[in-house]
Amino acid sequence: MARNIAVIGTHWGDEGKGKIVDLLTDQVGAVARFQGGHNAGHTLVVGGKKTVLHLIPSGILRADVECFIGNGVVLSLPALFEEIQTLEQSSVDVRHRLSVSLDCPLILPYHVRLDQVRESGTNQRIGTTGRGIGPAYEDKVARRAIRVRDLANEATLVEKIENNLRYHNFVLKEFHGADPVTVEESLAATSAYWAQLAPMAKDIVAELAERRKAGVGVLFEGAQGALLDIDHGTYPFVTSSNTTAGAISAGSGVGPRYIDYILGISKAYTTRVGEGPFPTELFDEVGRHLAEKGHEFGATTGRPRRCGWLDGTALRRVAELNSLSALCITKLDVLDGLREVALCVDYQIDAEGGIEPVYEVFPGWQSSTLGLTEYTDLPSEARTYIERIESLIEIPVDIISTGPDRVETIVRGQFKSAES
Repeated sequence: MARNIAVIGTHWGDEGKGKIVDLLTDQVGAVARFQGGHNAGHTLVVGGKKTVLHLIPSGILRADVECFIGNGVVLSLPALFEEIQTLEQSSVDVRHRLSVSLDCPLILPYHVRLDQVRESGTNQRIGTTGRGIGPAYEDKVARRAIRVRDLANEATLVEKIENNLRYHNFVLKEFHGADPVTVEESLAATSAYWAQLAPMAKDIVAELAERRKAGVGVLFEGAQGALLDIDHGTYPFVTSSNTTAGAISAGSGVGPRYIDYILGISKAYTTRVGEGPFPTELFDEVGRHLAEKGHEFGATTGRPRRCGWLDGTALRRVAELNSLSALCITKLDVLDGLREVALCVDYQIDAEGGIEPVYEVFPGWQSSTLGLTEYTDLPSEARTYIERIESLIEIPVDIISTGPDRVETIVRGQFKSAES
């Protein structure tokens, strides 16, 4: 059984990573988040109860699992502590099990305002959540980020905020005609939380190295999917960070040799939130079926997701980019009842650069797959579809999710062996 596991979304996010991370945490002692901000949500359903997480790693619902937020995450402290309080209201012990990197860049009010005024412009719209994630990463790259460790010295913190506000307020006023942000607003989103945050603020590189040397397995999770990667995604309609497996080392401080197994998560179909290309998008009754039966609305924003057939061509590229060990297929039950199921296996590109997907079409299945836990109990048509995905991507499907709850899962491969 692999000791250190990475879970990677294979399309544009919303693949069901949260449930799978939660499922696999019985194989490890810790879960570490390595990129993104509170612009993505992981939905977990345990015993019929739904929990949506935005920043805190998905292992938090297992009492014996430690959780780490690595330096690759941009952190909104108001959002973090709102999430902590929500979990504590459900009797989840968070503060004794959560560690936050001292090097996490912070999202401040001027990042949020800048993000929102950009998105309101007609010529610059990317489809962001307007939560300040992109501008916070810009400050990180420009070497002016305010990080968690800066909160320990308020005098220096105020000086850094004032310096940043001279730049950001100029941009807000002169380029966007927006109101300026004050020092007081910025302190309310940063130093006001330091007393609570200080016991959780740690050197995560050293913490994770200590766990590795002690033989504690760690599961690494990101926020968005691989096709939103700033370098390898559908640029410019991407997120502001690297979402692929290669970002784990940079965003957590764990060397690449220490990752034993990389699991890609893909729905049985494809969805996307926001702007950008989507070759297999459907605008017909099947697209409406996927959206309605799959409850395709963003866990963070509530925005409806665009739906289409599974893009196996993109999936094959993502498998190569991430050196995937295996695949997990989620929401197979959403395809129940369809007369036919299609899989994109190639693209045709016309003279103008337009993309037309090439499909293989399979008979659908009329019996329910909801809640099944054994592969042999799946309808033969569903098994044929899964096995064609395996042959196309050239990696095995080790896990199949047949419903939202933790127990509604078919486990195969090495994880099946680990259970026996």
